[in-house]
Amino acid sequence: TANFSEQVVESFPPDISTGIYYGWACVGNGDVHKMVLSIGWNPFYKNIKKSVETHIIHTFKEDFYGEILSIVITGYIRPEKNFDSLDALISAIQEDIEEAKRQLDLPEHLKLKEDNFFHLPEGKTVNNH
Repeated sequence: TANFSEQVVESFPPDISTGIYYGWACVGNGDVHKMVLSIGWNPFYKNIKKSVETHIIHTFKEDFYGEILSIVITGYIRPEKNFDSLDALISAIQEDIEEAKRQLDLPEHLKLKEDNFFHLPEGKTVNNH
């Protein structure tokens, strides 16, 4: 899971609905992977600041702190909600991941995986990075 900084979260459109989304994510100039995105306050953990958390559906061999994370949101799964237990939260996360995988295999979403957005030209930087 990769969390966006407070500065990035504040730059998201203010009218974007909280909830669970799916789409594509790329770390640095690496491969593009399926992802699930949570936007909101994570009521189970009683967060007081809005957060944007990206769960990349891929196992990385090492941490990628400090890398540029590029995402494309392609769909919405459900609104944010609270859970009675950690087990219920984990179960919902697993269902969200399965739904994202199904949706992202559809041609209209799959084509975005190859978008030039994910491929920074060599030597180019984003936000001075």
